[in-house]
Amino acid sequence: TQRKIDADDFFQGMFTTALEEGELITAISFPIPKKAAYMKFKQPASRFALIGVFVAQTGTGVRVAVTGGGNGVFRHAGLEAALGKSFTPEAAASVKIESGDLQGDLHASAAYRANLISVMAQRAVAKAGG
Repeated sequence: TQRKIDADDFFQGMFTTALEEGELITAISFPIPKKAAYMKFKQPASRFALIGVFVAQTGTGVRVAVTGGGNGVFRHAGLEAALGKSFTPEAAASVKIESGDLQGDLHASAAYRANLISVMAQRAVAKAGG
């Protein structure tokens, strides 16, 4: 049997997906964005993203995905709403990023990660041509 899973439902947490035992991914489809970019702030020792932000403007709206801030990748509704109205770095800068649901650890506090989300979102929009 085959089934389709929206990305919002597929990613469930750190190293956790909606795949059931024995299931394989056979295809991935997504709309080709008009504009898109990914920016990350690298953790110096590992070069992994301390925070990464992907922005995409498609024919149906804007998507913003954040990595490194919580228990897996997540969308940021506030950034999506602001960038849906004006796909500009200034629109991204106008969004207050709350730190309450973000992780903090020895590499960065939740407040620092919140600031990085804002900065990386602005840079990603600028890189995408916003």
